[in-house]
Amino acid sequence: MVEKRYSQMNEKELRDEIAHLNEKAKKAEQMGMVNEFAVLERKRVMAEAYLIDPDDFMTGQRYAIKQEGGTFFIKYFNGVFAWGYRNGSEELEALPISLLED
Repeated sequence: MVEKRYSQMNEKELRDEIAHLNEKAKKAEQMGMVNEFAVLERKRVMAEAYLIDPDDFMTGQRYAIKQEGGTFFIKYFNGVFAWGYRNGSEELEALPISLLED
């Protein structure tokens, strides 16, 4: 079976996928599989990004970064990614919008 991309999933499918990834991540963490846990966490963050409307955020504004601390200044959007600068850095980078506090 070919898996759907997150961008092709509806809200229920995304929420089911997030629950599934959370369950797998919990097991990986309990088994000490650090790399597997990190991969599953990144997938969860990406799936969550598709549940958020990019219009909830504004270019030219600074937002807190969830769980990590620090801030992110948004220059522009490309899909569910905000492109901008972390903590006043001059290096342009992308973050999934699910990592930003709205």
